[in-house]
Formats: sequence, C-alpha cells, structure tokens
Amino acid sequence: MNHRLIDFLSEHLTPRRINLFNAVLQQRTRYLTVVLEDIFQPQNASAVLRTCDCFGIHDVHIIENRNEFTVDREVAMGASKWLNLKKYNQYEQNSLEAIRALKAQNYRIVATCPHSNDQQLHEFDVSKGKTALVFGSELPGISDAIRNEADEFIKIPMYGFTESFNISVSAAIILHHLTLKIRQDNTINWHLSDEEKDEIKLEWIRRSLKRSDLLEQHYLQSIK
Repeated sequence: MNHRLIDFLSEHLTPRRINLFNAVLQQRTRYLTVVLEDIFQPQNASAVLRTCDCFGIHDVHIIENRNEFTVDREVAMGASKWLNLKKYNQYEQNSLEAIRALKAQNYRIVATCPHSNDQQLHEFDVSKGKTALVFGSELPGISDAIRNEADEFIKIPMYGFTESFNISVSAAIILHHLTLKIRQDNTINWHLSDEEKDEIKLEWIRRSLKRSDLLEQHYLQSIK
C-alpha cells in the first residue's frame, strides 16, 4: 500500500474527516458479513445497508437471481458509500456462486430462517469462526440452494402471533447481538488487518474527493 499517496490525498480533506475514517476503521470487521439473496424491496434492502454500516460490517454480498438490487438513497442515508458491495449476477445459479466464494474465504454459511435444526440466536457460538449471515426475501425466504448449502441455521425468538420480523428488523437484531458478542470476546480477532485498513481508507478518501483521479495523476507526476 502506498502510504505516501494516502498522505497526499489526505491533505485535501479536513483533519476531522481523516480522524473519523481512522476511528471507524478501528471498529470495522470482516469477521461477520451479510448476504442478501434476491431482495426486491428497495426500502428494506437499503435499511439493511444502513444497519451494516452502523454495526461495523464492511462487506455485503448481494445475490441477484430474479431481482436487481436497488438502493433507496433516502433510506440508506449514504451507507452504501462506505460499504464494500459485492454483487453476484453473472450466472444462472448466482446463489451457489456466492456461497462457493464465501466458503473459499473460510466463512461458515448461516441462514436466518425457521428450520428443523435451527438454533436460537442467543445459542449461536460466534467464536467458532468467520460467519456469513444470509437473509432472503420476506415472502419466499432463502432459496433451496442456500438451504442445502448452509452450515447452520439461526432464528430470533418471537412470542407473538406473527411468524417473522421483516428483513431489516431481523438484520438489526442479529447484528446488534453478534457484533456485541465479538467485541466482548477477547479470543476473537475480528479487527481488520493494517493492510485492509489502508486499502479501505484509500477508497474512502477517493470517494470523498471530487476528481480524485486528477489528484492522483498530479501525485504520480510529482514523484517521477
């Protein structure tokens, strides 16, 4: 990572903005990640992005099988600008493509849906390793492909007449619980590496500057 480039571009932002980047990066994690499968409600999908940013989740994996994922900017409140959104929409079986990619990164796939072998949220052992939480559309839920490939299932305990929370509420409850648990467990290395922090910081700086490409060209010319 070119720290001199980061320093050069940082000079074009206020110290307050740079300090905010540094503070947020200290709380960012890839130990937990969120997978959204075929979400067609822009408001709920955008609310999940906002929740992910608030709880320090950096990567959101978006599966587009039948439905294209769209962001409602008013609901998301700019959250998508600070997240890494990875879309899967090139194949017939995009769900399987996403799951294979996540498993290759040593994530265990945890589906959030009622299931005969599911466990209550408070019973889930977050210390067992990196976790990808899969949320499906509210009516159909997760696909059979996800259900068959999932390593574990969790559910939120409910005590009323309705059968489920909407997806944005489910994500908020689960992420609040699990991010609190990883931050309280000193045995879990949930922080980003220094290299990851630098990579993300550079991207955030680029997104914050108008015509950052011109500034980078100026920098490269200055060091020739």
